[in-house]
Amino acid sequence: MNGVRKGLAKVEVALRWDPSPAGAPANDLDIVAAVYGAADPHGTPVQLVHFGSRSPDGTITLNRDSHTGQGFGFDEVMTVELHRMSPDKGRVVIGVVIQNTGGGAGGGPAGARTFADVAGTGFRIREGHVDLAQGDFAGVPGATAATVAEFTRDASGAWSFDVRLEGFEADPEEFTRAMGGIR
Repeated sequence: MNGVRKGLAKVEVALRWDPSPAGAPANDLDIVAAVYGAADPHGTPVQLVHFGSRSPDGTITLNRDSHTGQGFGFDEVMTVELHRMSPDKGRVVIGVVIQNTGGGAGGGPAGARTFADVAGTGFRIREGHVDLAQGDFAGVPGATAATVAEFTRDASGAWSFDVRLEGFEADPEEFTRAMGGIR
C-alpha cells in the first residue's frame, strides 16, 4: 500500500475476488462510497453510493458491478470525480462490504461471511494510469466489511488521499453508518 497523495481529480476504485467453489453460495462484495459535508466531515453521510445507485450530482458512479466475482481482473469498478464535487463536500470514505453473508465460518454477525471466507480479494485505487494504492483484506480476516480509502479536501480545495484499511464486524446497514466515524 502507498501513502498520502495530494491534488487528485478523478480516481478509480477497483475490487476483485475469486468466485465461490462449485456448489457453494456466491460471494457478493460491493464497493460503497460515503460522502460527508465539509461542515461535518465525520457525521452522517450526505450521499451514499453503492450497487444500483450513483451520486445525485453524477460525481460518483459504479461502472461495473459483479455479484459472483466471475471474470478476469477487477470485478467491480467505481469512479469518483473529486474535482467536480461542490465545495460543501469535504470528505469521501470508500469501503467494501460482503453482501451475501449467510453460511460463513462465523467471524462476524450471525455467522456472516468474512474476508477470510472469500478467496482472492484485492483492491486498487488509481488516478489515470497511476496506481495510488493496491492491497488485499488479509489484514482484516475476521471482518465482514472494511474501509479502504479516505479522500479529504483542504482549505484550498485540493483533495488528498490516504489508505485506510480498517475492518468492521457489521452488517451492510451498520457499516454505512459507522464507516466514516472518528477512529
